[in-house]
Order: sequence, then structure tokens, then C-alpha cells
Amino acid sequence: MNSIKKHSRKREAILEKICSTTTHPSAVWVYEELRKEIPDLSLGTVYRNISVFKDEGLIISVGVVNGQERFDGNVEEHTHFICLDCGDVLDVDAALDPSFTEKVEAENNVDVLFRQLTFYGRCLNCSNKSQKAFSK
Repeated sequence: MNSIKKHSRKREAILEKICSTTTHPSAVWVYEELRKEIPDLSLGTVYRNISVFKDEGLIISVGVVNGQERFDGNVEEHTHFICLDCGDVLDVDAALDPSFTEKVEAENNVDVLFRQLTFYGRCLNCSNKSQKAFSK
């Protein structure tokens, strides 16, 4: 039996907050931002709704960064960069070559349903901080 998800102000605010930012927020960030507007919002409500949004394909998980799962309202295929120092998650303008997926499928006898590519390293700010600390 399919359950019908009721629309609520809180549910819509949570989804809007995730989809309106490019910071790839955590549930805690969403909660802290929204409780300014919705004082009776609970962190549990944020987590439950995020789980529903992921299941419905309305948002994606970028992965766990600095101990917190991060989310993206852009569900179109795209690439990310995660800074290993500060934890920033950035969208990267890099086209994913379809022939790579075809090669993976052919060589491994699999059917790829989706793919995610994430680069890891240091953002410009952290690289500059590291170079300044090293040069002292």
C-alpha cells in the first residue's frame, strides 16, 4: 500500500532550504538555519524528511564529510570536489564521458544505473593557508 506524504510547511521549508543553497548542507545546518523561522522544528523532523526526500529522488547524498552526511538539491548528474581540510563541497563543471560508463559495463558485465564522481583535495583557501604556514 502506497502511503501518501502530506505536505506541510516544515517539509516544504526543509526541501526548499536544501535546494536553494549550493553549500551541500548537512541536516544539522538545515535545522539550525530553519529553526530561526520555525522555532518548533526538531532535528528528528529534519532527518526524517531528508530520508524521504532521498528515497523520492528529490535530493542526493554527497557523502559523509567531517562526520556529517551532506546533501545536494541538484539531482542532475554532476561532479563534486570535497576539500579534505575545511570540508567544503563544491560543484565541479566537468562532463562525465559516456564512453567510460560503457567501458565499465562491457568489461564488468554490469548495467550502470547512475554514477557519481567526486574529487578530493584542498580548496584554494586551504592551499593558501597551508603554503603560508609552511613558509613561516
